[in-house]
Amino acid sequence: MKTKTFNLLWAIFCFTYLATSSNLFAQQRVLELNQNWKFHQAGKAEWYNASVPGCVHTDLLDNALIPDPFYRTNEKDLQWIDKADWEYETTFYAEGIVLEEENIELIFKGLDTYADVFLNDNKLLSANNMFREWNADCKSLLKQGENKLRILFHSPIKRDLPKLEKLGYDLPAVNDQSENGGLGNKRISMFARKAPYHYGWDWGPRFVTSGIWRPIYLKAWSAFSIKNIQIVQTGLTKDLANLIAQLEVYSNFDGDALLLIKDEDKNFVDKKIKLIKGLNKISASFQIDKPNLWWPNGIGEQYLYNFTASIKSQNKSSDEISLSYGLRTVEVVQEEDSIGRSFYFKVNGIPVFMKGANYIPSDNFLNRVTPAEYEKIVRSAADANMNMLRVWGGGIYENDIFYELCDKYGILIWHDFMFACSMYPGDYEFFENVKQEAIDNVKRLRSHPSIALWCGNNEMEDAWAYWGWKQSYNEKQQKEIYNSYKELFFNIIPSVVKEYDGTRFYWPSSPSSEFGRPSKQESGDLHYWGVWHGKEPFENFQTKIGRFVSEYGFQSFPEFKTVQSYTTPEDWDIESEVMAAHQRSGIGNLRIRDYLNMYYKSPKDFTSFLYVGQVLQAYGIKQAIEAHRRARPVCMGTLFWQIDDCWPVASWSSMDYYKRWKAMHYIAKKAYEPLIISPILKDDVVNFTVVNDYLDNLELELFIEVYDFNGNMVYSKPFEIKIDANSSKEVLTINKSELTKDFDESRLVLVAQLRTQDKIAAENLLYFKQPKDLSLEKPDIKLNITGTDNGYSIELVTDKLAKNVYLSIDDEGFFSDNYFDLLPGTVKYIELKTNKKIEGIESKIKVVSLMDSY
Repeated sequence: MKTKTFNLLWAIFCFTYLATSSNLFAQQRVLELNQNWKFHQAGKAEWYNASVPGCVHTDLLDNALIPDPFYRTNEKDLQWIDKADWEYETTFYAEGIVLEEENIELIFKGLDTYADVFLNDNKLLSANNMFREWNADCKSLLKQGENKLRILFHSPIKRDLPKLEKLGYDLPAVNDQSENGGLGNKRISMFARKAPYHYGWDWGPRFVTSGIWRPIYLKAWSAFSIKNIQIVQTGLTKDLANLIAQLEVYSNFDGDALLLIKDEDKNFVDKKIKLIKGLNKISASFQIDKPNLWWPNGIGEQYLYNFTASIKSQNKSSDEISLSYGLRTVEVVQEEDSIGRSFYFKVNGIPVFMKGANYIPSDNFLNRVTPAEYEKIVRSAADANMNMLRVWGGGIYENDIFYELCDKYGILIWHDFMFACSMYPGDYEFFENVKQEAIDNVKRLRSHPSIALWCGNNEMEDAWAYWGWKQSYNEKQQKEIYNSYKELFFNIIPSVVKEYDGTRFYWPSSPSSEFGRPSKQESGDLHYWGVWHGKEPFENFQTKIGRFVSEYGFQSFPEFKTVQSYTTPEDWDIESEVMAAHQRSGIGNLRIRDYLNMYYKSPKDFTSFLYVGQVLQAYGIKQAIEAHRRARPVCMGTLFWQIDDCWPVASWSSMDYYKRWKAMHYIAKKAYEPLIISPILKDDVVNFTVVNDYLDNLELELFIEVYDFNGNMVYSKPFEIKIDANSSKEVLTINKSELTKDFDESRLVLVAQLRTQDKIAAENLLYFKQPKDLSLEKPDIKLNITGTDNGYSIELVTDKLAKNVYLSIDDEGFFSDNYFDLLPGTVKYIELKTNKKIEGIESKIKVVSLMDSY
């Protein structure tokens, strides 16, 4: 009786609260149905508590029915879960005040994936797409008092295996880990409209989830309801913004009403409208004088207007809807030139070099990605001077909070639709399902200023052309498969984008040179994997440069603290079973060793291998980023693979699963600074290039100094330089012999600094030998630590060159810089940001340099 009383009080509270304090007025009654859920394996007797939003794996874990899926090799023992059906159930109360409303609907924001929904044991709907929103009128099935909502999730494996049998031949899906799932070579991921990475990837495990992964709402309303709003820019200058508000309104009557559109400071629209019974599409034009523009990170302010549109009828019924909106223009410029054809983004009329990374979902179990976790990711991108993330096509259309944070921090989004590294079926039902998926998500996301581009898929065009897939099929099958590809990415999806978001650019595949043509360096975007997959040296980054490099990368393991989270001491060997299970690239460990031997000395032990592996990754990616930036305007974008992880693993990420920055993220932050000096040694000559992303011309002093590893100066010379706004320029060339003279090059470092008014505006180092050939000695690094309001300030000095200085602490904290080179005669200041006082901190901070790893 206590439970029923609580449920009743909770329902009344939620209806009352949401009806009066949300963006809906009194006739809009909304209840989030996230309480009192239970679940069980279909056919089994016992029920357990469940969380909504959630998934079956985390519900099993929370009830201690399975071990931690990420620990050691537990993954392989949990593959039975996706072969079972799972049932979820809750009860909620509907009182007279709700039942009196003319319309009552259930709204399912996300069901993963094949689900039958029952209300009071009456079937309400069937779902077959994780990415769609499902709505159903339920007024006739509701009863006063207690109501039962039940959802039966069917095994995606059992649902999709018959589709493979019916097709009669396999479709390519190179990252589908069917063998790990006990399916042999039966790859079925492409049949489900579900996150492809759930079936495994070369950085992720195979956990094919089911469950209620986004909220469920009961919504009751009368008179009319505003379903959607879109703000369309028809013109934008520094003096005037011309806008059209387009609303979708469902009405239960014919009659007059008043439309009002405003922000915090001003009313923009005050207009009489006529509503007719059914769907109304209402438009209203308005202007903003002297508009505040939204700019990408590093260029200007991310100003957001908070618009509210409200409608009030003569009978005093009312409804309103709100959205944040940034005024900006984004163009993708493709112009023929002497090389091929350009590919760059112009924002508010300014060509912008895109600096960023590829983004994957941050957990295999999506309900565990909290707003705080999203904040860490997007804030880390902004803090690393990024202005773009690519939402990759093997993941999900993200939760609203992700896009809101990108709007806030000025992170533009290259947005794939959710298709990756596979070919897909071509039946009518599949096409219609995808079409509605595209409509749902384009309409949901189109108001975000951060979204710059829609892209059809990841690597499918290149794969079909270059990866040898065609050889497995006869001529008829090849035609069927590619016709399905063309229908999806040349017809269905671009038609949806044109109809529902006609102001944004659509690109059919990444990489691509144009519609129907695979990638090449001279045009379009490029995925360059000669380094890593092709075993090419890091130096090839200097020449394998595209117009927009949207993927490239190199692997490393996470730091030791993260490795400890999924291992025991007996696993601390790179070749152990557990470490191999957390390395999903079949060539991964061998590749890391090959490149490590190319550039570094062999690490002395397991923890040293982890550390040097991260240093190696950063060493390569730094070369790539600087090469791409030096090459502007030929190259106008660099997005490394990848910023994050979905579980603790060896991968190409710059942050590990726990959002701990790897060496690569720290180095990328410096390489992505708006102003850099980039020296490069080639053919016994050092070339110095300045890259200036600022929108001002600059006059600077360039100081070139060479030191030995004990801090003795070998060469010093200043130069006066000028660099145009938003440009790259080679400003200086010096023969190596002039810089090194007769000194031992294995003991020399070049320091290049840009200074203005005696302040260092940019700095970079260049060594004359590869890291393994440097004559390093063990440095004596001294720390002086003082407390601050936000943690601790750390002052570091050394008697000899300390290369790749790495600070760590067992307590949670964030170092403002790490993996840096410390020169004798200089003082380095960094911050340890932490919310707590750490007793005995002097002994708890560990410091290592490259010499300590040998």
